[in-house]
Amino acid sequence: MAWYAGILRFLFPEMLWHFNRDEKAIYLTFDDGPDPDVTPQVLDLLRAHGAKATFFCIGKRVEAHPEIYRRIIDEGHAVGNHTWSHPNGWRTSGSEYTADVHKASQLISSSLFRPPYGKLRPGQWLKLRMHYRLVMWDVLPGDWRSSLSGKQIVERTMRSIQSGSIVVLHDSVKAAPRMLPALGQILPQLTSSGYVCKAIV
Repeated sequence: MAWYAGILRFLFPEMLWHFNRDEKAIYLTFDDGPDPDVTPQVLDLLRAHGAKATFFCIGKRVEAHPEIYRRIIDEGHAVGNHTWSHPNGWRTSGSEYTADVHKASQLISSSLFRPPYGKLRPGQWLKLRMHYRLVMWDVLPGDWRSSLSGKQIVERTMRSIQSGSIVVLHDSVKAAPRMLPALGQILPQLTSSGYVCKAIV
């Protein structure tokens, strides 16, 4: 969990941080794709384990790789808007930020939105919540951090999840060396623990 998550939960209680704790389901999410090398490997792993997930896509990457975006949808996964160019909401004006989100919405047909870095200002939230369901998380394994190993990502994920958890991973080149081997271990462990992996709808 990012250090500022507690503050964000206090400021933005209407954001979705997790689902029903009584249902033994996990919601895997992947940010920053689609990537032509990484995303297909993620999709292959999900299919092999009968798992569904939600992909928060960057608009300019959807424009560059529409066939992968289409495959995500065709295989029964959900998609969400992750902006056009991945701006940091704390460093971007409200009008510039919402324009970036709107540009992505021309290619990403979804009512789901996740702010890059989880960083959003109150004014931006007030505008976006009128059009989107803002999805955050309660499990952030840190797969983008080169100081961690795939094994540590698995341990951090399995230690933190509970029923209804929303897990953030990244289908990006930066995260792939840790995320892909970790995902290959996380999926069977979730199944053996009785969890079902669902897409956010």
